[in-house]
Amino acid sequence: MPNPRLASRYAKSLIDLSVEKDQLETVFADMQWLQQLLKASRDFVNLLRSPIVKSARKKKVVDAVITGKVSEITDSFVHLVIAKGRESNLGEIITSFIAQYKQHKNIYTVTLTTAVPVTDELKKSIIDQIRKTSEMQNIELETTVDQNLIGGFVLQAGDKLIDTSVAYGLKQIARQFENNDFVYKIR
Repeated sequence: MPNPRLASRYAKSLIDLSVEKDQLETVFADMQWLQQLLKASRDFVNLLRSPIVKSARKKKVVDAVITGKVSEITDSFVHLVIAKGRESNLGEIITSFIAQYKQHKNIYTVTLTTAVPVTDELKKSIIDQIRKTSEMQNIELETTVDQNLIGGFVLQAGDKLIDTSVAYGLKQIARQFENNDFVYKIR
């Protein structure tokens, strides 16, 4: 069961320890690697979440998977999570850590959705425009393709959304026709 408060507390503790030991970038790279591991291996996630598998067995499997591939701090942290019986929340803790890291470094994630793939030149242009028009300077642009947009784009930065897609325009026109905005109501 998702537990965002627990994940946030564990992630905050790991960030604080990483900053104290001056290994924040190393631990961040480890967390990204672990996140990819969890996304790639459904069996590994199921093992961590299984109430049937004993904690000692989970520890052995985790040792086999991560030993030598992550830093000492990350290794110790993962083992602490298992010792506390919170291994089923590891994915959520990792996601929270990455979000808190980005907040700590003032990195903003901006999502660009288009009907067709965009070029690197256009991505750079969009990032430059966002930097000029907002306080966001460190921008991480994520792009997705959704052919249902027909044309245009949807840009989401934090709680701000700019939707210039053709699909959105057509929906707006359909709403106007439903409301009879173009026809005077005669009675």
